[in-house]
Amino acid sequence: MQKQNVRKLAVMAMLVAVSVILVYLVHFPLFPTAAFLEYDPADIPILIGAFTYGPVAGLLLTIAASAVQALTVSAQSGLYGFLMHVISTSALCITAGTIYKFKHTRLGAGISLICGTLAMGLVMLAANHFITPIFMGVPVSVVDGMLLSVFLPFNLIKAGINSLITFFVYKTVSVHLIKK
Repeated sequence: MQKQNVRKLAVMAMLVAVSVILVYLVHFPLFPTAAFLEYDPADIPILIGAFTYGPVAGLLLTIAASAVQALTVSAQSGLYGFLMHVISTSALCITAGTIYKFKHTRLGAGISLICGTLAMGLVMLAANHFITPIFMGVPVSVVDGMLLSVFLPFNLIKAGINSLITFFVYKTVSVHLIKK
C-alpha cells in the first residue's frame, strides 16, 4: 500500500512538472484585444490526473501547478494569475473528474469533458466579473462589456482544446500511469 502511495505521489508530481513545462513552452494570445488571455495546454496533465486519480487529485494538482507557475513561468501575472488559474482549472477538472469517476467509459469521458468545459466557461464569467476589475484597476462595466465577447469565448476555446486533446491521449497515457 505504501509503495502504491509513493508511486501515486511521484506520478502526480510528474504531472505538475509537465503542466509547468507545457505552459512555459506553449502560450499565445487568442484575442488581440485581450493579449493577456493566453492559451496554454497546462490543463491537459491536470485533467489526466483528475481522470486517473479522481477530482480531489485534480484539485490538488491544480493548486500545485498554479503555485509553481505563479512563482516561475507566469510570475508576471502574480496573485491574479494564480487565483484565476486555480478557479478556472478547478471548475474544469473537478467537474470532468467527478463525472468520469461515475461514468468510466469513453462516452463518459466525452460527456465529462464537455460538462467541464461548460463549467469553466460559466464559473469564469463570475470570476472575471468580480476579480478582474480589482486586479486590472478598471471599472466593472469595462470587464462586463468583455464577458460575452472575450472572456467566455476564450475560456470555452481554451478548455475545449485541452479537453479534446485529453480525450484523445488519456487512454494511451493512463496505461503507463496506472501500472499495478
